[in-house]
Amino acid sequence: MKNKNQVLRFTLLTFFVAIELLLALTPLGYLNVGVISITLMHLPVIFVALFMGMKEGMLVGFVFGLASFLRATFLPNITSFCFTPFYAIGNIHGNFASLVIAFGPRIALGFVAGLLHKLCHNQQKEWFKLSILSIFCTFLHTIMVMGLIWLFFGEAFATVAKISVKAVLLSVLASNGLLEMIVAGIVIPFLYQAVKPIRQRLVLE
Repeated sequence: MKNKNQVLRFTLLTFFVAIELLLALTPLGYLNVGVISITLMHLPVIFVALFMGMKEGMLVGFVFGLASFLRATFLPNITSFCFTPFYAIGNIHGNFASLVIAFGPRIALGFVAGLLHKLCHNQQKEWFKLSILSIFCTFLHTIMVMGLIWLFFGEAFATVAKISVKAVLLSVLASNGLLEMIVAGIVIPFLYQAVKPIRQRLVLE
């Protein structure tokens, strides 16, 4: 039974890692609009963290970070130095902080989502709880990414993009960030309920 449970967990985790990679390798994952990138890459991270736990969420978050790093390295735009140390524009270079931005918020997203779900596990109104957690985690991810960009590359970002990080953050929250939160708040609870019978077969920590 234990081995069967481990195989099921591994299969489920592999499936969602594959979805994350599919999003990363197709236009489904990113839609670049100027210096702003609309993404659905956060959805599998949050879902896996809520459905399976923190460790699994952090693993999928790592895959998200890796995809972000590779995309910035091999398919760069003018602000890709924020996500990879191997890209420069003029005299502005990425550095170790770029790796922190690419990986840190994405791994933290899996950890926070899993932790909050564990803390709220005994609450009623599961659909509402999952929706609020998904919206909050999406909002937190945006704040973490843009906050780190402001912290490490604020002046450089403003020089290259000709707009401040603060202005971009406000624009993100008022436009595509809001859309990402709405999508997360609807899709993740629906998917969770759809595959809940599988979860009942797992021995989750």
